[in-house]
Amino acid sequence: MRISVIGTGYVGVVHAACLADLGHEVIGVDIDAARIAALTQARAPMYEPGLDALLARTVREGRLRFSTSLADAAAFARTHFLCVGTPQQRTGQAADLRYVDAVVEGIAPQLRPGSLIVGKSTVPVGTTARLARVLAARAPHSEIAWNPEFLREGYAVHDSTHPERLVVGVTSPWAETRLREVYRPLLEAGVPFYSMSPATAELVKVAANSFLATKISFINAMAEICEVTGADVVTLADAVGEDARIGHRFLEPGLGFGGSCFPKDIRAFAARAEELGVGEAVTFLHEVDAINTRQRRHTVDIARELAGGTFGGRNVAVLGAAFKPGSDDVRDSPALDVAAAIQAEGAEVRVHDPEAIDNARPAHPELQYTLDVSKACEDADVLLHLTAWPEYRRISPAGLAAAVRSPRMLDARHGLDLARWRAAGWTVRALGRPADGTLNAAPVAAREA
Repeated sequence: MRISVIGTGYVGVVHAACLADLGHEVIGVDIDAARIAALTQARAPMYEPGLDALLARTVREGRLRFSTSLADAAAFARTHFLCVGTPQQRTGQAADLRYVDAVVEGIAPQLRPGSLIVGKSTVPVGTTARLARVLAARAPHSEIAWNPEFLREGYAVHDSTHPERLVVGVTSPWAETRLREVYRPLLEAGVPFYSMSPATAELVKVAANSFLATKISFINAMAEICEVTGADVVTLADAVGEDARIGHRFLEPGLGFGGSCFPKDIRAFAARAEELGVGEAVTFLHEVDAINTRQRRHTVDIARELAGGTFGGRNVAVLGAAFKPGSDDVRDSPALDVAAAIQAEGAEVRVHDPEAIDNARPAHPELQYTLDVSKACEDADVLLHLTAWPEYRRISPAGLAAAVRSPRMLDARHGLDLARWRAAGWTVRALGRPADGTLNAAPVAAREA
């Protein structure tokens, strides 16, 4: 089948490459000419494990190509996946749908009869119905459906080729049949396929993200209580997660969530509920967001305590800039948020990250950056572990102690072996854990490995 993928960001470029890998002929379209030029040379615009090899293979074999023209997409295919961004509005909490609207309005007059637009972007409930009215007026022989993505940055290729489920929101058997054909190899491999109304499909994505964000904020709320009671949130999370009704996934205490999805999605969901007159049903999402933001401020407070009560004249080393390991994405990064707040209080902050420095530097040019962990920690008064890259678990605390001015470390991601660091002479703190180290459960990252 010939397919176009419009928008070549995190979702679009992975989706295009994976569709080509399934055997389809795919054209990826974006208005960013420099990005398209790089993709034509099989150079991915972001770090995503496995993507470079997948791009190289599908481009080389001729199943994937790229263009800056919607006209090329309309002429090439009758199935068009819409993968443009839906960021938070600058002046409010709601989703900014200008890019979605622009693509539909731009391609509609060029669609051939029998075309299907398939949205993958995360949108407020009711968006498909609104865009269907646009198509009815400008491309009456075409349809629109919604097929939300459930990709995790750092695992996006795997999640595309081995999805837990496929969700499609359609208004006709014809559209469902088309999408079953698109995903036929996955369906034959046994991937569950859920066909439903577009409104339900739109809600599946935001409901899933809201629930996962709630789990993260819940355990971080427990961390606050643990700190004032002397309890250990890591041990608490382990015990609670053994309940099969709850589970361990996303019940992981730490600095909280960031990135391009959870923060803006829960805000947009709450804003849309207000528009629909049912805002009270999701008021808890405001507290989920508040807990997440509060965790960043709390991390700064603990770091300040470790620094002796002030950041003025202190050197602070930060391990991590990306919002999560396995990605170079720094959008709404908790790590950079904390680093910038500390810098604003008078510290000199040096940041290390194995992949995200090129993206972090323009976002926060006031910070210093290095690809050398030892350089980041040189003469540091405090070391902060803010992104749980596996590389940081391999650091020798004894060796690193020689580089710092004072061996004091805050593990905000519960990914390090605190007993090992203490044995090497470090003063160690961790969010939601006893300051004296009386309880030492295994590091979160070690348990996941």
